[in-house]
Amino acid sequence: MFGTVILLFLLILFLLFQLKFKRPKNFPPGPPTLPLLGNVLSLSQENPLEDLERLRLSYGNVYSLFIGSRPAVVISGLKAIKEAIVIKGAEYAGRPQDMFVNDVTENKGVILADYGLRWKEHRRFALMTLRNFGLGKKSMEDKINDEIEYTIKTLEQSQGGILSPQVMFHNAASNIICQVLFGKRFEYNDELIKVIVQCFTENSKMANGPWAMVYDSLPITRSLPLPFRKAFTNYKTCQNIAMELVTEHKKTRVPGEPRDFLDCYLDELDKRGNDGSSFSEELLTNYILDLHFAGTDTTSNTLLTGFLYLMNYPHIQERCQQEIDQVLQGKDRASFEDRNSMPYVQAVIHEVQRIANTVPLSVFHCTTKDTELMGYSIPKGTMIIQNLTSVLREEGQWKSTHEFNPENFLNEHGEFVKPDAFMPFSAGPRVCLGEGLARMELFLFTVTLLKKFKFIWPEDAGEPDFTPVYGVTLTPKPYNMKVQLRSSE
Repeated sequence: MFGTVILLFLLILFLLFQLKFKRPKNFPPGPPTLPLLGNVLSLSQENPLEDLERLRLSYGNVYSLFIGSRPAVVISGLKAIKEAIVIKGAEYAGRPQDMFVNDVTENKGVILADYGLRWKEHRRFALMTLRNFGLGKKSMEDKINDEIEYTIKTLEQSQGGILSPQVMFHNAASNIICQVLFGKRFEYNDELIKVIVQCFTENSKMANGPWAMVYDSLPITRSLPLPFRKAFTNYKTCQNIAMELVTEHKKTRVPGEPRDFLDCYLDELDKRGNDGSSFSEELLTNYILDLHFAGTDTTSNTLLTGFLYLMNYPHIQERCQQEIDQVLQGKDRASFEDRNSMPYVQAVIHEVQRIANTVPLSVFHCTTKDTELMGYSIPKGTMIIQNLTSVLREEGQWKSTHEFNPENFLNEHGEFVKPDAFMPFSAGPRVCLGEGLARMELFLFTVTLLKKFKFIWPEDAGEPDFTPVYGVTLTPKPYNMKVQLRSSE
């Protein structure tokens, strides 16, 4: 009997050893793997960024992990990321499929679409349509400035008191992209927007979290009633809202006279008919959700980070206000063009983006062919994880790597400069589609609000906690602000 148990134990050990995942020849090094799980247990459930940095120090700027049975290569540092994402951009422009986020969105989105016809057609269409609706033009500035007026009203009502800015900034960013997508804005207490924001926030936290890792590592768990099922319910809720907006537009649109992005897509469907392209009404509902999430979460979290730091670095806030007053004297509204006369404000906004590190792992890429990176062989279909934190905090690239310091973006003459290592929007073929809109929003919001208000860290708030909450996007921990009208107002 004892001999049988020993034999069974040895057999299990042998099978488990066979299930361990082996790295291909000349594949980047990495930590030892466990059967079935790969390296999932090597990463913290709360915030894996510190673990990725620890592994980088052990294995270098190009190393490998196994998410379950799936090999992934983590790339860090400007040199490695530039070689992969920029120089060999097309070879690293794919998206991994059959993962938690793909299944939640039913593989019908565009941000997560693989590098192929669907992605190329829809990116080209989005860039053209956004330009037609004012991206980079005064008409888009007017949309942003109009929304800022609602933010100002919210702040005026709290003037002299304490305000929690999370919902305010989130709704403002949401309304700007809603005007582009749907041709309308929503009141800040609108239930529809509240539902979308809540669903997106929950899904963002889950997408790079422990339950997503369980889903990706152990396919056997996917049909079980585990917490990751909530993400599917949330996305279905948002899909239903998007379908209602599409139905409403179909009833009220005038073909050939588009009011917004949604109308443009419906016109494109009419024009293409059954031409075999990837355009479809079903894809449209997922596409507008993609764009809404991408255009809301990153901008609002960057603004939240910015005002958290400005309150706690009052000398930087005051210097911004001096430059704003000097440049805008006599003007009712700031324009995006004014940024060229505000090197210090520009430096502060870019430093906020660097410190905020809003999308620290970008969106995962995938190799489209067998390729190489820094001397290693990377097979086709390998998941690529960009460690953007490593670039935005890379020693030797910045004057002050670990401190909030606008001097990182100023030369010895006080002129604004942008180092190569500044890539919060990633880079290459899949650089963030909304970079232009985000830059315009961040500048106009920051300048307009600092022109009118002074932002103060409340006396009873204790020491500020700058540690962000981890998710697909990094979010500042909830905080309060005290708002005062500036004396010049």
